[in-house]
Amino acid sequence: MTPPEEHPTTGFIRILGNVDALFLAFGAMIGFGWVVLTGGWISDAGSLGAVLAFVAGGVIMCFVGLVYAELVAAMPKAGGEHHYLLRALGPRLSVVGSWAIIGGYITVVLFEAVAVPNTALYLFPDLNRIRLWTVAGFDVHLTWALVGVVAAVVLTWINIRGIRMASLVQTYVVVFLLLVAALMVVGALVGGEGAFAAPLVTGGPSGFLAVLVVVPFLFVGFDVIPQSSEEVDVPPRRIGVLVVTSVVMATLFYVVVVVTTSVSMPVGDLAGTQLATGDALSAMLGHPIWGKIVIAGGLAGILTSWNAFLIGASRLMWAMARSGMLPAWFGRLHPRNRTPVNALLVIGGLSAVAPFFGSPLLDWAVDSGSPSIVITYFLVAVAFLVLRRREPGMPRPMRVGGAGRLRGTVIGVAAAVLTLGLLALYLPGMPAFLDWQPWVIFGAWWLVGLVLVLRTPRGVGTGEGAEERLLARLAARDGPR
Repeated sequence: MTPPEEHPTTGFIRILGNVDALFLAFGAMIGFGWVVLTGGWISDAGSLGAVLAFVAGGVIMCFVGLVYAELVAAMPKAGGEHHYLLRALGPRLSVVGSWAIIGGYITVVLFEAVAVPNTALYLFPDLNRIRLWTVAGFDVHLTWALVGVVAAVVLTWINIRGIRMASLVQTYVVVFLLLVAALMVVGALVGGEGAFAAPLVTGGPSGFLAVLVVVPFLFVGFDVIPQSSEEVDVPPRRIGVLVVTSVVMATLFYVVVVVTTSVSMPVGDLAGTQLATGDALSAMLGHPIWGKIVIAGGLAGILTSWNAFLIGASRLMWAMARSGMLPAWFGRLHPRNRTPVNALLVIGGLSAVAPFFGSPLLDWAVDSGSPSIVITYFLVAVAFLVLRRREPGMPRPMRVGGAGRLRGTVIGVAAAVLTLGLLALYLPGMPAFLDWQPWVIFGAWWLVGLVLVLRTPRGVGTGEGAEERLLARLAARDGPR
């Protein structure tokens, strides 16, 4: 058996195939939200309204995915956005975009670290023992929190052991997720009632927007493929195709979940359930065991999402450290497993602390991470347009829109405008305006980000070789790294 090939300059191991990369991205986008939030989506927008919101969100993400597809095929480097932005917009905007998406990834990790004990409590109602304190009206119990801590330790250990082990876990768990989705379809055909889907549309534009604004948080994850592209052993063009395919798969998954849940019981009953999707399948097939299977699928979604974002965030932090934007300590690879061990330990440590903030952190994580995610998507779309204009001759193994320049420009402009529109929804007076707690988390993250931006030298230029010039400037200022 031929040993896996190491990347010649960075030392990452090229070992992920087509299915590995596809399931890595798809699993990242399918967390736990589909289990707990589906009833609210249907209540806010109606069954058809929620479906249309996800289709619209999927279209927006497909435009962004096409932009990523061309860029990752042209620059298949670990750290993805970090390199695209550095080449197109310079080091300071590269820091902004990289720090933004890392913040989004970490908020997803925190969300999943709290969702694990929440799921365990549904399966084991007597889990709560030894009350610690109350956070925003939620009583945090030691035994409940320790479930999240153990999950954090195990997943961090798996990722430190190597990308192959993390990928195998991802693949097996995604297969189970797909089986749960198929089971939801069977339940709808056997025990669903079309009349329960009424009213098809509720809440008007505000109901539609209330669902649309969660799309960035739910769909973040296709961009994990670019983060790990130096560990993917497929041609660059195929990497781009996998990015777009994963977005389409996630859109179909969410549409299936909304449709099958909406026909399970009247919308008023759905709104009163704690875990709507699990209760929906129990109602359709007539036994609570089916609900527990769906909850197990939700747990599978937590693990795939958490696992993928550990991979994505750690590779981005490694890339920023390698370019001198973070301390060099974050750029250390494990000597045997070739994984960014220090970055993984920091992210794993944050996820181990998260359960002690209780269930309120679920909403705070979603709200604080979503704007940062959209900021990065907007900047990447702008980088795509800049590189199309300034470097038309740059090798592009996958050129979206074909050979014609106009169609590619239209895709880039659409991605930029649509993501800017999503970002506007978080402003005061708009449907996604945040409460104060998410703003505190958002502000604290960006206070650190501002320090990183100010520490990054200007004047190194853009284009090919920008990273080398940045490192030379840092060496002249601070000495060899």
